[in-house]
Amino acid sequence: MTNKNQVSIDSTGRDSFTDRWGFILACVGSSVGMGNIWLFPTRVSLYGGGTFILPYLFFVLLIGYTGVFSEMALGRANKSGPIGAFANAMKYSGREEKVGRALGFIPTFASLLLAIGYTVVISWILKYTVGTFTGSTLAPATIDDFGAAFGQMASSFGNTIWVIITILLTFFIMNAGISKGIEKVNKVMMPLFFLLFVCLAIYIATLPGASDGYKYIFTFDPKGLADPIVWIFALGQAFFSLSLGGSGTVIYGSYLKDEEDILYNARIVTIFDTLASILAAFVIIPAMATTGSQLSQGGPGLLFIHLPNLFKNMPGGSIVAIVFFVAVTFAAITSIVNLYETSIAALQDEFKFSRTKASLTIGVIGLVVSLLIQGIVGEWMDIVSIYINPVGAALAAIMLYWLFGTDFAKKEIQKGRTGEIGGWFEPMTKYVFCGVTIIVYIAGVVLGGIG
Repeated sequence: MTNKNQVSIDSTGRDSFTDRWGFILACVGSSVGMGNIWLFPTRVSLYGGGTFILPYLFFVLLIGYTGVFSEMALGRANKSGPIGAFANAMKYSGREEKVGRALGFIPTFASLLLAIGYTVVISWILKYTVGTFTGSTLAPATIDDFGAAFGQMASSFGNTIWVIITILLTFFIMNAGISKGIEKVNKVMMPLFFLLFVCLAIYIATLPGASDGYKYIFTFDPKGLADPIVWIFALGQAFFSLSLGGSGTVIYGSYLKDEEDILYNARIVTIFDTLASILAAFVIIPAMATTGSQLSQGGPGLLFIHLPNLFKNMPGGSIVAIVFFVAVTFAAITSIVNLYETSIAALQDEFKFSRTKASLTIGVIGLVVSLLIQGIVGEWMDIVSIYINPVGAALAAIMLYWLFGTDFAKKEIQKGRTGEIGGWFEPMTKYVFCGVTIIVYIAGVVLGGIG
C-alpha cells in the first residue's frame, strides 16, 4: 500500500516503487549508460552500420524477452537480491542453502566493483558537464590538447574532488530509499535524457554533411553477416546494454508487486534501452560525418576527447556540448544508483543494517576504493565485466530455471498477466537463454571482452 507520503511498502515491509512507471523508468535508467552512448555508436561505425544493427536487434529480442524478465522474476519471487534468492533456490532444490548464499555474493560483489569503477567515470562526466557551462571543457585548442587534458584527469588522483562530489551526490539519492530517492530521480532524469537526445538528433540533422552519417547507419552488406565477430559483438552489446548480471535487475525486481506484469515491463525496458542506443548513434555518427570523419575511437576517448573537439568546431557547439553532457550525466547517475543498490540492499536484507547505515558503509567503501583506482579504472572495469559479471548472469539463470525449475518460474511470471504464457517458455529460457549466458562468458574471456 502507499501512505500519504508516497512511500510504497511491499508485503515484507521493504520500501518499494510506488507505481509501474517508477519501476520501469528505474530499470531503464539502470540499463541506459555508457554502453549505449560511447560503445554502441562505435560498433555501428566499425562493423558496417546496419550490418551490425540487424544482429544487434536480433539479440535484443532474444535477450530482452528472456533474460530481462528472468532476473525481474527471480528478485520478485524471493523479495530479495541475489544472496537471498540464490540461497532460496538451493534450499528449494534440496541443496545446501549456505552454498547458494555464498554464490549470491558473486553478482553482489561484481555490482559493487562496477559501481566503484563507474564512480570514477561519472566524476569525469560531472567535471566535463560543469565545464560546458564555464567554458573549460571546450577550452583546449587542438585534439592533442583535448587528449592531454583527459589524460591528466584520468591519472592517479587526477580528479579527486569530483570523485568525492560523485559519491556525495549518489549516496544522497541512495539514502533517500527506493520510492523517495531512486524512483523520483529516474522519473525526472530518464524522460529528460530522451528529450535532450531527441533535440540533439534533430539539430545534428540540420548540419551540412550529416546525411552521410545516416547513409552509413542504414548501410547493409549481406556479406558482413558472414563475419562471426559481428555477431559476437552484437551479442555482447545487447547482453551488457540490458544490464544482465544477476544483480541490479534482480534487486529492482525484488521491489516489484505481484500484480505487475513482468513480461510487459521487460518489453518496455528493452524497447527504451534500444531506443537510447539508436538515438546515440543518430547523434554521434552524423555529427562525426559533418567533419568528414568516420567514428573509430570508442570508450572514454570518444566522450572526453573526440566529441569535445568536434563540438568546439561545430556551429552552436557550446550549446550542443551542454545539452549532450547534461543528458549523459542523467544516464550515468541513474545507472550508478542501481549498481550500488545491490550491495546496500544486501546489507539491509542479510545483515539487518538500517538504510542510512548501509548507505554510509557502502559509500565509504566506494569513496576510498574509487579514489585509489583513478589511474587504472579501465583495467578495473575490464576485469569485472569480463570475468565476474557474466558469471552472475549465468548463476541467476541457472538458479531460476534449473533449481527452482521452469514450472516455478512460469508460475511467477504468470502473476499479473491475463493471457497464458505459451509453449515457447521452457526451451527459450531453460536452454537458449542459459546457454547464451555461458557463450557470453566464454567469448568475453577469449576475445578480451565483448561488452
